[in-house]
Amino acid sequence: MRDILDIQKQLLPDLLDTLKERYTILHHIMVSGIVGRRTLAVSLNTTERILRAEVDFLKAQGLLEVDASGMKISEAGRQLLEKIEPLVKDLFGLTELEERIRAHFGLKQVVIVPGDSDTSPHTKKELGRAGAAVLRKYVSQDEVIAVTGGSTMAEVAYHLSSSTSLKGSWFVPARGGLGESVELQANTIASTMAKKTGAKYRLLHVPDHLGEEAYQTLMQDSTILEIIQFIRKARIVIHGMGEAMVMARRRKVDAETTSSLQNDGALAEAFGYYFDRGGKILHKMPTVGLRIEDIQEMDCVIGVAGGKSKGEAIAAVLRFGREDILVIDEAAAQVIVQTLTS
Repeated sequence: MRDILDIQKQLLPDLLDTLKERYTILHHIMVSGIVGRRTLAVSLNTTERILRAEVDFLKAQGLLEVDASGMKISEAGRQLLEKIEPLVKDLFGLTELEERIRAHFGLKQVVIVPGDSDTSPHTKKELGRAGAAVLRKYVSQDEVIAVTGGSTMAEVAYHLSSSTSLKGSWFVPARGGLGESVELQANTIASTMAKKTGAKYRLLHVPDHLGEEAYQTLMQDSTILEIIQFIRKARIVIHGMGEAMVMARRRKVDAETTSSLQNDGALAEAFGYYFDRGGKILHKMPTVGLRIEDIQEMDCVIGVAGGKSKGEAIAAVLRFGREDILVIDEAAAQVIVQTLTS
């Protein structure tokens, strides 16, 4: 296959360009669910006139359905995308990137989606779709699945659907709430995932950031303790990753701790733990939920994150060495690869 692609690139470069363009159009429509032509043209940075010709072709091939509400992908179009995804990954050079990162960090699987989540809402949606697909692949019957909060995890939840393997499972928040938008909190995302898949869920109604005295008091409450013990039964966790200083601001970390994190070279945050460039834990927030020792005993740890701005932070978490599966975008992958040689 690789040899055929190389020959086509030399003899029929226009053919491959057309394939990429039509794949991108179909893929945007699939991830969007239903979309108007004007909105799609803006997302693809093209004109409605150019897009109209491609849409007419794809509709004639039975790959798109178009009505007054907009465009949506047909079942034939969905099946075609699934079949050609490995080929397109080769065309975008993503297969090689996936294997390089997988081999360097000793991961089970790396999935890279095209684009940059920092600048493209579509790429973040695709991260969510890919994260949901990975979760469905690795979950077994009657699992307890822990999830964190954040916009990327919200996209994963959106792209989940009813699944036989997930129906007997429980979704639980990995930790308490951040105090941010309700729809981005781990509790909300866990309940959304359960409702979308037909699974069950349990919630943890405590703040994420606690003082030591408040933390110790909560841990004496029998109801809270029972829920936490249930959460710590999770064998799968799917989580996001963030930049240390960005997350410190979101978590309203005090000035003294923030200054200490900066001085120590904190680069990344995950699960309330702050890591330096080499993956060393610098600081742990006193939070209720999963501990690092719980995560180290998991059967499957799935990290989902993207954006060029997060590339170095993702690499730092990978160096901690507990991830099994990584779902990232192309921009983050390029930065991670650069860190391997720096």
